[in-house]
Amino acid sequence: MDYKQYIAERLNVADVSAEEIYTAIALPPNSEMGDYALPCFKFAKVLRKSPVAIAEDLKNSFVCDGVISEVSAVNGYLNFKINKIGLAAATLKNVLSAGENYGSAQIGKGKTICIDYSSVNVAKPFHIGHLSTTVIGGALYKLFKYLGYNVVGINHLGDYGTQFGKLICAYKKWGDKDEVQKGGIHAINDLYVRFNNEATAEMESEAREYFRLIESGDKEANELFEWFKSLTLEYVKTIYEKLNITFDSYAGERFYTDKMQPVIDELKAKNLLKESEGAQIVDLDEYGMPPCLILRSDGASLYATRDLAAAVYRKNTYDFYKCLYVVAYQQNLHFKQFFKVLELMGKDWAKDMVHVAYGMVSLEDGAMSTRKGKVVWLEDVIARCEEKAYAIIDEKNKDLENKREIATTVGVGAVIFGALYNNKIKDITFSYDKVLSFEGETSVYVQYTCARANSVLLKSGVKETLPENYLPNAQESEVVKLIATFPDAVKEAAEKYEPSVVARYAVDLAQKFNKFYIDCKIITAEGETKDFRLALTRAALQTMKNALSLLGIGIPEKM
Repeated sequence: MDYKQYIAERLNVADVSAEEIYTAIALPPNSEMGDYALPCFKFAKVLRKSPVAIAEDLKNSFVCDGVISEVSAVNGYLNFKINKIGLAAATLKNVLSAGENYGSAQIGKGKTICIDYSSVNVAKPFHIGHLSTTVIGGALYKLFKYLGYNVVGINHLGDYGTQFGKLICAYKKWGDKDEVQKGGIHAINDLYVRFNNEATAEMESEAREYFRLIESGDKEANELFEWFKSLTLEYVKTIYEKLNITFDSYAGERFYTDKMQPVIDELKAKNLLKESEGAQIVDLDEYGMPPCLILRSDGASLYATRDLAAAVYRKNTYDFYKCLYVVAYQQNLHFKQFFKVLELMGKDWAKDMVHVAYGMVSLEDGAMSTRKGKVVWLEDVIARCEEKAYAIIDEKNKDLENKREIATTVGVGAVIFGALYNNKIKDITFSYDKVLSFEGETSVYVQYTCARANSVLLKSGVKETLPENYLPNAQESEVVKLIATFPDAVKEAAEKYEPSVVARYAVDLAQKFNKFYIDCKIITAEGETKDFRLALTRAALQTMKNALSLLGIGIPEKM
C-alpha cells in the first residue's frame, strides 16, 4: 500500500490537490512523532490561516481507521501513526508476493523517455571521466523501466570531427593493420597521442584533408573510419556488459549529417539565423545568453547544429514524453542555448528536454588528458577494484567458494556505487579503499548485509510463513516502515533524476536490518515471533536486492 497516497486522498484541504498533499508528506525526523508528517506551512497563504491552526483543523476532521491509528497536530505539522499490525502484515505480504517487482509501478505506461548517456568518442579511450554519465544514465534507464515507461537508451557517439582525420593520418604514417587489429582501442589511442605529440603543420593539413575525404564519401577514408569505429564499439561493449548498461541506439553525431540542413532551413525560414563575422548564429542576448553558433564561417556545423537535428529526429521517431541528456555540468550553457533555440523554433516539446547535469569524477592523484596520453582507463579502475575485493574476501573467508566470481560482483558494484551514492551534481574523488569498505556507506556493506540475511534464511531450514496479527517490536517496526517506503524512494529517484536516492535508501535499510539482526533473535526465536522475523528477513533481503539491481549492482549469496 502507498500510505502517502492513502493519507493524501483522505485529507480535504481547500484549493490544494491530493497530488500537492502527496508531494508534501514526508517522514518525520523522530519516529516517535509518527510514521508520516504533513507540514502545513505551505498552505498558510492559500488558506489564510496559521500552520498551527491548519494542522489542528485537519486533525479534527480526519477519521482514523484500521490503517491510520493516530493523528496529532504539533507546531504546524500533522503527524500520522500507522497501525503497526496492519502495516507489517500488508508490507511483508506485498514484498513476498511481488518479489523482484516490489517497488515497481505502471505510472509511465504509454509514455516514452529517451535517455542520452555515456556517448563515448570513437577511437578514444573509455576513461574514468565517462563513469558518471554511464552509470547515472544506466540507473535512470532501469528506474524508468521499473515504473512502466518505454525507455530508449541512446549512445550519442562522438563519431564526427577533425580528430578522425588526425587518426587516419597517424595510421597511414605509423600504423600497422595487424598490430592495430590486435591492440584495438589501445593501439588506436597510441596513434592519436603520437600524432598530437609529433604533429607538424604539414601533418595538420593532411589531417584536415583526410577529414574532408571522410565527409565527401571517399571509399578508403570511410573504410578506415568504420574500422576504427568497430574496434571502439567492440571494446566499449565489454565495459557496458560489466556495468550492466543497456543501449537501444548507437546513432552518433555522424548519423545526423544529412538531417541538419532541414533544421538550418527552418531556422532561416523563421528569421532566427543571423550572420556574425561570417558565422551563422541565433542571437540569444535578450535571454541573457551568448549567441548559439549554428554554422562556422567556413560553413562547418557545430555541436548545437547536430544536437538540434538529433532532437527533432528523436521527437519524430519516438514521440518522447521526456528526453534526458546525462552530461557534465560544464555543458550547462550549451543545453540552455540548445533548448532555447528549440523553443524559439516553436517546438512546444522543448519544455520536455532535460539536462541531467552531474559533477566530475577523478582519482585521488588528479584528472586525465586523453590528448597527452595521461588517461586512467575505466577498465583498469574496474580490474583494480576486483583484485582488491578478492584480496579482502580471501582474507575474511579463505574457504569461500567462487571467490573470483564474487570479487567481480563486489568490485564492479563498488565502482558503480562510488559514482552514484552522492548527489549527482557533486564532484567525486574516487577512493579504492573507501568504496571497498565493508563498513559505512558502500555497496559492499549492503551486499554483505544481504549475504548475512541470506545465511539466516539458509540456516533456518524452513519456508517462512507470515503471521497475520503479529505486533512488531520497535526494531522490527523500524525495518518494516523503511521497507514500506521503497516504492516512494523509487518514484522520488525518477522524479528528481537522482539515483543516489535509491543508493542511500539501500544503505539505510542495511543499517536498520543490521540493528534488528543484532538486537533480535531470529533462528532461535519461537512460534509467531520466529515466523515473523524470518519473513521480515526475507522481505528486507528482497528489497535491498531490488534497490541495488536498479543501480546495476548484483548480490552474491555468500561473502
